[in-house]
Amino acid sequence: MKAMKFALATPGLLNYPASMAPWEKTAAGDEILRFARAADKQKWQWLTVPEHVFMPEDMCESMGSRFPEGVAACAVLAGATERIHLLTYVLVLPYRNPLMLAKQISTIEFIAGGRFTLGTAPGHLEKEFQMLGIPFKARGKITDEYLQVLKECWTSDHPHYSGYYSQFDHIVMDPKPVQKPHPPIFIGGNTKLAMRRAVEHGDGWIPWLITHDQFEDCLQYIREQPAYEEKKDRFEIVMPTTEYQVEDYSHRETADTLIESDRDAVMREIEWLQNAGATVAQVMPPKVETFEQCLDWLAWFDEDIIPNFI
Repeated sequence: MKAMKFALATPGLLNYPASMAPWEKTAAGDEILRFARAADKQKWQWLTVPEHVFMPEDMCESMGSRFPEGVAACAVLAGATERIHLLTYVLVLPYRNPLMLAKQISTIEFIAGGRFTLGTAPGHLEKEFQMLGIPFKARGKITDEYLQVLKECWTSDHPHYSGYYSQFDHIVMDPKPVQKPHPPIFIGGNTKLAMRRAVEHGDGWIPWLITHDQFEDCLQYIREQPAYEEKKDRFEIVMPTTEYQVEDYSHRETADTLIESDRDAVMREIEWLQNAGATVAQVMPPKVETFEQCLDWLAWFDEDIIPNFI
């Protein structure tokens, strides 16, 4: 059985009601950076960074108003740390010009010594697409094309591409990323289309709201995809340990979201994920009252939980 890897949600960056701890309501940059530096000295492989460009007013009650822009947040966190990798969880790919995004990521990754993983998906918040002038119904096709553009820019000495949404030739993009052939790409989504996209274009899959009962069937479907065999030894399956009780798309809470902090419950959850085939546990800090309590939890998890799985 493979060792489990651990990705840590960066608190304070968002105020998502279902999972936000009380101290996060007033969290500022200094606390976010202190948290990141503490994790950097521990055994975590990734800090995960959420994002939305803005929040429609009618979604603030269910989703919260605060979200970072993922690329900028990763740049700051990479500069504040030395070892830990950054994982956008997830960046909405159709919102970006793919050439500019390729340059931004390669710049961060080059300066940070290869410490960046792109977690991305087509997105789901229709009003956000409307305000940015991006066709919502075309988001899947845009995503598939932009993934090809990113790889072309990162791997070719003389990138060129001729597609429906992107056309370019006779250019050079330097610096190139440190990680070869390119920074890992983890693709999010719950549908079979998202799983196929993850296997065909990506290096990992990030599900959202997939239950234990659904997880094993999803993995079986992923393993049946033609491109999986070549990637199976390096393909990452990133599963959250948080049991969200929200509706997809609306984010309306249907019950209390469960973030375990009891040692036995945490151990059982990670053991189940590892045995089921997950390779990365994405862990959300519990809903403690204060920032100092969050740092204490972070040290406890690093010392008492992670060593059992690596």
